[in-house]
Amino acid sequence: MQYSERFSDKDLARIVEEGLIYMCACPAQVAQTLRTIREMHRYQLNCLSDDPNDPRVHQTIADAATVTHALLEECMEQILVIEQWDRATLTMPPNLRKRQMQELTQDSRFLDMPD
Repeated sequence: MQYSERFSDKDLARIVEEGLIYMCACPAQVAQTLRTIREMHRYQLNCLSDDPNDPRVHQTIADAATVTHALLEECMEQILVIEQWDRATLTMPPNLRKRQMQELTQDSRFLDMPD
């Protein structure tokens, strides 16, 4: 399997940002995990070029990262479709934004906060 990226690092950062703003952690968790897997994949590729290392170990890890990355990118695509995110701008749909704001205003912990 060939390693590829459907989402840029900037795209993933945008999804994480939207999740933090609107308190919707699930898409942000997938995006953050993709970022971590990318870091691991890059690290393993660097280790492959280091002579004293056994390349089989690092190739095995890089291959697993490639497969996992592809699965999670497909998962992210499905999440965006299911939740109806704007794929071009990677913004959360208004109905989810509204729901998150309603939950915040109904949470008595936030209503009872001192000024």
